[in-house]
Amino acid sequence: MTTPLFHLAFPVHDLAAARQFYGGVMGCAEGRSSDHWIDFDFFGHQLVAHLSPDEAGKRITNPVDGDDVPVPHFGVILDMPAWHALADRLRAAGTRFVIEPHIRFAGQVGEQATLFFYDPSGNALEFKAFADMSQVFAKSFVSHQPRVSS
Repeated sequence: MTTPLFHLAFPVHDLAAARQFYGGVMGCAEGRSSDHWIDFDFFGHQLVAHLSPDEAGKRITNPVDGDDVPVPHFGVILDMPAWHALADRLRAAGTRFVIEPHIRFAGQVGEQATLFFYDPSGNALEFKAFADMSQVFAKSFVSHQPRVSS
């Protein structure tokens, strides 16, 4: 059986900016498109940027291990070398990180490398990596309270 592909449709305020960011900065190949949406190959998954300026960029955060994590967000889990290469590429492109690249839950269940940033429409992206991939779904209790940022 083949692994299912993930599909995510999300709002953007400007298709040209989405094309430049996802195609240019992120290196995602472009698939089909129209005047209202663009398909991207996002690490082997289908990401669809839909023109919807009124819905793009809403921001809420939740505290996680000392960081204010944007909700909602999306991204992928990479291996450590690919995560470091992406972090370097984003820094070289002048990306402003919401949460700088670092190790979260250091020495605990679920230890992971993480980084967060916003695309040009204010959609939050997270990229993670685990030194031990068995920790991706490891269970531990994390307490949090949602916060809305202004």
